[in-house]
Amino acid sequence: MKNNKFTTAQLTLLGLMIAILLVMSYTPLGYLNIGPLAISFNVIPVAISAIVLGPVGGAVAGGVFGLTSFLQCIGVGGTSAMGVMLFSINPFLAFVQRFIPRLLDGICLGYIFRGVRKVSNTYVACAVTGFFSAFLNTLFFMSALVGLFGNTEYVQNLMGGHNVIIGCCLMVGINAVCEMVSSTIITGAIGAALSRAHLITAAQIRTEAA
Repeated sequence: MKNNKFTTAQLTLLGLMIAILLVMSYTPLGYLNIGPLAISFNVIPVAISAIVLGPVGGAVAGGVFGLTSFLQCIGVGGTSAMGVMLFSINPFLAFVQRFIPRLLDGICLGYIFRGVRKVSNTYVACAVTGFFSAFLNTLFFMSALVGLFGNTEYVQNLMGGHNVIIGCCLMVGINAVCEMVSSTIITGAIGAALSRAHLITAAQIRTEAA
């Protein structure tokens, strides 16, 4: 059977990651705004949570990230130009677009780390998880944006008349690349340190027989 119990140290680390997420969300530390989009460093605590506590930890941290992202649509913890516009178009869909991608990101990262760790060392697994934290965040975020708001005049203008793929690439551009690079390097380093501190255990990376 799978052992889903977490140690006190692991739960404490999850609480720390959530606290860091809140601090980053309510200060300029978490986002570097460039035009309508922003380079977000909040994907890093989500990745760390997923590494240490698996999909459950990733889901919790990702959910917190998504909630703070939505709150920016109404000016809580900063303001997102895009979020404000989407909220004015449809508040419910704006919540879905801001929250669900971050929740799914956290869940997926827990499984990605476990899968990569089976065939590689901890540092590589953490670095790969960091990369996908930013990559999937962008992929899910933009997919939800196009799927829910793609027919609106606002998003059509952001696309600049290009097709969906080219339009999305032009929108995220250097933002996404910076997120992926920073998340890969920082998550790999932090994950390796956590492994040395025995906060990433063998039970988290092996598939246990039911």
